[in-house]
Amino acid sequence: MKRVILLLPLTFYICFCYAAGEYSPLYLKSKEFQALRDSMSHAFNDGDSARFYPALKALQAFLLKKNDMHGYYTQRCNEVVFLMNQQHIYEAYKCALTISKELREKNLESEMYMAKNLLGHINRYCGNGEEAKQNWFEVLDLMKKYGYISSMPPIYLNIVNVALDDSAEEADSLLEIAKEIAAKYSQERLFDIETRHSLSYYNRGDFDRFLEGYKAYKEGLAKGYSSVHGRSMEVYYLACTGEVDKAVAMARKELGDEGVDVIPLLYERSGRWEDAYKALKKSAAVSDSIDNVIIINSMQGIRDEISLYESKVEEARYKLIGLSAIILLLSLLIIALVYIVQTRRRHLKELQKAYNRAMESENMKAAFIRNISHEIRTPLNIISGFSQVIADPELTDSVEERQHMAGMIQTNAHHVTTLLDEIIGLSLIESTHMMSRNDELEVNKALREKLEDYESVVQEGVKLNYQTSLSDDFTILTNANMFTRIINCLLENAAKYTTKGSITLSASRDDQILSIIVEDTGCGIPVEEAEHIFERFVKLDNFKEGIGLGLPLSRKLAEQLGGTVAFDKSYTNGARFIVDLPITKIPAK
Repeated sequence: MKRVILLLPLTFYICFCYAAGEYSPLYLKSKEFQALRDSMSHAFNDGDSARFYPALKALQAFLLKKNDMHGYYTQRCNEVVFLMNQQHIYEAYKCALTISKELREKNLESEMYMAKNLLGHINRYCGNGEEAKQNWFEVLDLMKKYGYISSMPPIYLNIVNVALDDSAEEADSLLEIAKEIAAKYSQERLFDIETRHSLSYYNRGDFDRFLEGYKAYKEGLAKGYSSVHGRSMEVYYLACTGEVDKAVAMARKELGDEGVDVIPLLYERSGRWEDAYKALKKSAAVSDSIDNVIIINSMQGIRDEISLYESKVEEARYKLIGLSAIILLLSLLIIALVYIVQTRRRHLKELQKAYNRAMESENMKAAFIRNISHEIRTPLNIISGFSQVIADPELTDSVEERQHMAGMIQTNAHHVTTLLDEIIGLSLIESTHMMSRNDELEVNKALREKLEDYESVVQEGVKLNYQTSLSDDFTILTNANMFTRIINCLLENAAKYTTKGSITLSASRDDQILSIIVEDTGCGIPVEEAEHIFERFVKLDNFKEGIGLGLPLSRKLAEQLGGTVAFDKSYTNGARFIVDLPITKIPAK
């Protein structure tokens, strides 16, 4: 429960001067500095806040003017000690944290031990022994890192004061380390450390060793040494020699608030248990009183923090509302700008697409005109030439030659007719409406008639076949004209590319789909061109007749009838096209 800390300002200040090693600027001897220091010191000793803070600020301003950051933060530490002596623990804690933050921000790592030391004392005052020890061990690490070895023994003594309550062995170990450092770097501290070690013997009940230590203490006094633990040594000596009541009286008079914690120990070591119990109750009451002061002070500090926080929150709320309004307006402006930019961008894209479509249409139109001009002119020239020959009255050719001429005229007339059908079908490709399907069509009959039309068109030696699994009376509702055009386009394509072998037209069905297959043994179509051939004006062989509308026309017309046209990639003996059309049955009459 030893939490009472009453430090004199001069002692505290000198401690930090030693911590800085060779810290001894010339201005320390100036009359101005000494006057400012004495004014602050007297106000500190008197506990007079009205005088202390102005004097402290004046001294800090002087040190800042001299650019002495070590001296400045030493005085900041004195402010924390003053707050602790006034039992303003919450304010002291906040001030210590502020000092730590400033030291980090200013990269004054060599002075960071000051803030850590303060936090150690605050934690011990509040009963947080382990936290205090941790703080002081950090102080030791910093001092060792930055060469403040000579000032390390007092920090070890701080840790010893906490460790004694838990582990005498740890306290002894720490005291030995402090002695080693003091013997090497600051011998003037040795007497104080040895005196503190003697007190620890009494605390653990080793009176013989305490008396030996007391004897050494007296010898040191005779040599001119002094110790801050001298009054405690005299109190413990009286108790150890049986003068317990005198020891208690002296503890109350000389040790102040710290004596409240010492008196129960004095009674306990002398075996006066009833007196020890009463003293312990009084010590506990004092401790509780300190706890109450800490709690009340902390609660007041928290209330002040909350009030400040609420005022800042209210201020921030108004700022947030204003900022939100500005952000909203900016967002609306950005959205409007984005909308305008996107609209313009879409408009430009649409214009680009329209331009590309126009150019594509222009190119397609030019290609169409070139192809159709060539494709029509050639058969018409042949028809015109053979007609003139046949019409010549002096013609003496044989019947076979005349039949050949007639066949050529018929073939080229068929070619012209097919071209015209494809041109007319071009308008059907662009149609967006479904075709009417009200015609009753006998499928076998229609397919046979169409196959017969191509007997005179296919090349010599090419055989036409028809295979069907349909009954001759099988009839569907469809568009007869479009149905015929689909088959016509596929047979025309087969006839064009088949020079030998056969062309087979077949029909089958299931419950819902009518399948028609046009299969040839011609040159075939590469697999990679399977979809390309269904594009308009595409011809894989530019030397073949036609303008490249047959296959795309067949697919488009099939789609208008609710079906499909597909190229069978698995067929390798030529080309095979499969037409699937939905079966619409004729309603009963």
